[in-house]
Amino acid sequence: MANTQMSGQGVPAGEVLAGKVAIVTGAAQGLGAGFALTLAKAGARVVVGDLSDVSATCAAIAETGGESLGARLDVTDPASVRGAVEAARARFGGVDILVNNAAISGQLQLTPLTELNSADWDRVMAVNVRGVFECIKAVAPLMQERGYGKIINLASGTAIKGSPGLAHYVASKGAVISLTRAAARELGAQGVRVNALAPGLTKSETIIANQSWTKEMVDNNIASRALKREATPADLMGALLFLASPASDFITGQTLSADGGSVMN
Repeated sequence: MANTQMSGQGVPAGEVLAGKVAIVTGAAQGLGAGFALTLAKAGARVVVGDLSDVSATCAAIAETGGESLGARLDVTDPASVRGAVEAARARFGGVDILVNNAAISGQLQLTPLTELNSADWDRVMAVNVRGVFECIKAVAPLMQERGYGKIINLASGTAIKGSPGLAHYVASKGAVISLTRAAARELGAQGVRVNALAPGLTKSETIIANQSWTKEMVDNNIASRALKREATPADLMGALLFLASPASDFITGQTLSADGGSVMN
């Protein structure tokens, strides 16, 4: 069973996700923390999962009047994943929304394909791909019981257009897109929608701290966009809410690019 901590009292009524329960993985900081807070502001009760301390995210949710449950979550450990899901069921009665955000990404150093070692490849695949699989596997039965669910997997524009120096990451996000399609086909008859959200290079905490991303590289990325500016975490929140809400109930198996028009498909 996951170690848990409670935060917040009551959810504002009348919100688009009122009465829903969400799990967000990798939610201690960065995009994951933003996703958790956005869902909470929309009325969802949120299980905030991460290997790192999630107390800051839970506190931010509490400040908005939302309710959260912190869980120490290792997405590569089936027992840890099951523990977090069972904690959600015990406290909130089930799971309606899963955001598979946990990944090894912003901290990666750009490395030529021929210099990547097998251990780093396997580590990225374990977290970025198998972690998504483990979480889908654990929540699907709860969603199937209710005949409804929203699973949102974080992919990347790099999986669609390619990117040098990140072969393991690009391959992992391509696998996430394919897994999204397979899961959507398999779970759709039970009312479970599975989609992917594919950001471009986003100015998150880890990207800002990563010296591999030089100004020239960032500028080149911006130049590839139809909307020529940096992307911030706030730019992804509307797309997340769309995929999590009833507004997208007839959409499944899709990959929504949110990158200012760098990828058009």
